[in-house]
Amino acid sequence: MSIPSDAYAAILGATAQIEWKTLEPHFARGQLLWVAKDTDLVEAAEALIGDNAALVKSWMEAGKLAVATDEQAADWHERDPQNLWAVVVRPWVLVQEKE
Repeated sequence: MSIPSDAYAAILGATAQIEWKTLEPHFARGQLLWVAKDTDLVEAAEALIGDNAALVKSWMEAGKLAVATDEQAADWHERDPQNLWAVVVRPWVLVQEKE
C-alpha cells in the first residue's frame, strides 16, 4: 500500500458529506462533476488539481467522471440521498454517491 501524498491528504480533509439541495446551485451553473462509485473521489480531485489530462480523459471515456446530467439531478432531487460526498476543485464541485 502506498503512502498518500500531501495533496491527497489535504483533499481528503476537504471532502465532506453534503445534501443535494446544497449542490443544486452548482449543478444549475454546469459546475457539478459526477464521479462513479468505483472511482476514488479524492484521486479524481487530485487529478484535476494536478492537470492530469490523460487520467481525467481516460475516466471520462470510461464513464467514470462526467458533468452531472439532468437525469442524475432529478434522481437526487427526488431521493434526497444521505450518502453524497463532495469536494471543491474550482470551478468544479465533484460529487459521488457512496454505497
